[in-house]
Amino acid sequence: MRNRVALVTDSTASIPVDVADRLGICVVQLELQVGEMENDERRVPHTELAQAMRDGVAVATAPPPPPAFFWNYTDAASAGMESIVSVHISEGLSQTCESARIAAAEINVPVYVVDSRLCGLSVGFPVIAAAEAAASGAGTQQVLSVLDRRLRATTQMIYVDTLEYLRRSGRIGRAQAMLGQALSIKPVLVLREGVLEPMAKGRGPDRALKKAVKQAVQRAGAGQVDIGIEHFQYAERAHEVANELRRHLPQVRNVVVAETSAIIGAHAGPGALGITISPVV
Repeated sequence: MRNRVALVTDSTASIPVDVADRLGICVVQLELQVGEMENDERRVPHTELAQAMRDGVAVATAPPPPPAFFWNYTDAASAGMESIVSVHISEGLSQTCESARIAAAEINVPVYVVDSRLCGLSVGFPVIAAAEAAASGAGTQQVLSVLDRRLRATTQMIYVDTLEYLRRSGRIGRAQAMLGQALSIKPVLVLREGVLEPMAKGRGPDRALKKAVKQAVQRAGAGQVDIGIEHFQYAERAHEVANELRRHLPQVRNVVVAETSAIIGAHAGPGALGITISPVV
């Protein structure tokens, strides 16, 4: 059955390359500047980025320019797609959606730009579900419905080793960062209505992540669920968290443990860890 709806997302969604290729999902790269070097985020090694951040090198991120979206949309239209669903990182964190809207205005097929209000695999899992619906022959409204249900059901939590990097990128205030450092607090944040808010905290990573796992189990519900554990130079702890969630959630369908998008790492800092809980609805 021929696809009628094209799916486009951005690189912060952390969709595995083989999955994107299989489902025909177009992935547009955000841009990263480390010192004097500018590049697509996929071309920036995470080890180099982490070291640069620890050394105090200036790091900045930018949304894809509108032409990057325009050419992907043009390719989809040329392939005969009836519509394009373009799903992106929260507008509370990035101007990626605005860049997509500028490009969409120049395309002669309908483009639905969706602010996910999430980031990372919390965007990736819903986009994959929507792409699977499209691959089965679903029309635009059906695809949008699948996408909306998964986005609404999904929770994104982020543990950070220090609040300093979020302060540098303007995601929290100076007072909040200083409080965390003064008390050796390790915070867990949640994306609520598209912006980062405190969810839990603990003295040291063990206590903080134990609270994060407890929250994740509560939010998973009783049905099938996809879990994503993304980390920035914290692989051993990411696998520990994944194993703990498997132990508490026997109804898990998919578990993805992966290095996070360099863009998200540039804001959250080395030692950050993201937990996605995405019920299959």
